[in-house]
Amino acid sequence: MTGEPVLDRSVRIEQDAVLILDRRDFPHRQEWVTARSAAEVAEAIRAMVTQSSGPAYAASAALIITARQVASKPPETARTTLIEAGALLTAARPTNNAVRDTVEAVLAALPQEADTARIVAAAEDAANAQAEAYRARSRALAEHAVALLPDGSRLLTHCWMDTYLIELVRAAERAGKQYTYVATETRPYLQGARLTAHTLAEMGQEVTLITDGMVAAVLSPQSTLGRIDAVVTAADRVSMDGHVFNKVGTLGAAVAARAFGVPYYALVQAPDDQAPTAADVVVEERDGDEVLHTLTERTASPLVTRGHYPAFDVTPPEFTTLIVTDRGAFEPASVARYHEGGAA
Repeated sequence: MTGEPVLDRSVRIEQDAVLILDRRDFPHRQEWVTARSAAEVAEAIRAMVTQSSGPAYAASAALIITARQVASKPPETARTTLIEAGALLTAARPTNNAVRDTVEAVLAALPQEADTARIVAAAEDAANAQAEAYRARSRALAEHAVALLPDGSRLLTHCWMDTYLIELVRAAERAGKQYTYVATETRPYLQGARLTAHTLAEMGQEVTLITDGMVAAVLSPQSTLGRIDAVVTAADRVSMDGHVFNKVGTLGAAVAARAFGVPYYALVQAPDDQAPTAADVVVEERDGDEVLHTLTERTASPLVTRGHYPAFDVTPPEFTTLIVTDRGAFEPASVARYHEGGAA
């Protein structure tokens, strides 16, 4: 079986700090950012030190060290501090709901009318359980995705799928299947070039890197690369009406895939039952100045002063073939059945 890639365990907990592998420099450098409070973890999330699945693990770790820090405080102070820490973490990157769900689960586990020691223990136990549950659910959705993808498929992905991608590779190996991959570079942080392509190569997978602007050409019948059998991406969020929110560029890939008869599968642990429609999701806008740079190096002309950077885009249901969850694959129009206990 494939070994554990570096990015699979990119958040570590020390007694009084969270260590977060800085993905902005990886793999050229392996440096760890030390965060000693929930506020510092939230800033690391906002500043792209970690992203994709990383913030969920970082949020769990932040709540653990926060609980430890309030161990000598009165119960109500401890509880209030954990609630405030959760609010900071949730606000760090609003489009992805994994941090919010982690925070809500931990806060819901805090016992009422309890002494501080019980509050601290409950917070630590719940935060650890959330991190492990995230991995287990990622394994489950990967199994469902592999069931849809025949052996020998060539898959095109966009941005960094993190735990979903790692578990997809592992699930394919367990099923005796082998895929080849095409990864977009993913401007402006190049997560695809640095994180996706590196991890796939690290796990012994064949991967070809393309620029973001090549997606439609590669999906077309005239592509010299050969047929793409499916587009497979993560989804930062899926609303209950089947809209897919993911790294900007996903919409273009989905539209091109539909035009050329290639299925598009969006992977998410669950649709968000707090977002009935696409209008209920905040689409993060990052500083347009980031588009003028690549990995902090300015690449735009010095005469250019304005950039525009919606960090995510929204793919309407008609361009998504199936939404693959930890309970199976759903057509976008019926994804709400997930929360009704219905099978795919």
